[in-house]
Amino acid sequence: MRLAQLFITVGLVAFALVSGACHGGPSPQLHVLGVHEEPRHDVVFVQVTNPASHAMRLTRLEYRFAAAGQTVSAGEMALARDVPAGEAIVVEIPLDSPSAKPLTLFGKLTAELDQIVENFSVSAQIAPKTADN
Repeated sequence: MRLAQLFITVGLVAFALVSGACHGGPSPQLHVLGVHEEPRHDVVFVQVTNPASHAMRLTRLEYRFAAAGQTVSAGEMALARDVPAGEAIVVEIPLDSPSAKPLTLFGKLTAELDQIVENFSVSAQIAPKTADN
């Protein structure tokens, strides 16, 4: 019985170490720069910052815009963008249904870091459109 517990404990510790070693560092950060009105849909300009100490290649973004707990727009888009360490790029995300309420962008950003594919949960706030905007 004690031998089985030892194997389980060693297995759990090894799994924790391997899982921790696979994560390439801090998650990319999103910041909404603005929203531009287009005839078919609005476009949200989002700055993606790479806080890691090495470059990452963005390959896909699954996104959902929500207002007051309800999904306003959702989708996914392929990306092929490199983000050098400590730098930022701008990504344009379509928004099918603009909202007068504050929006939150939720997403899963897929990136390659040192030839390892990682998924990052990301989010950003979008201020509601006002008469001044």
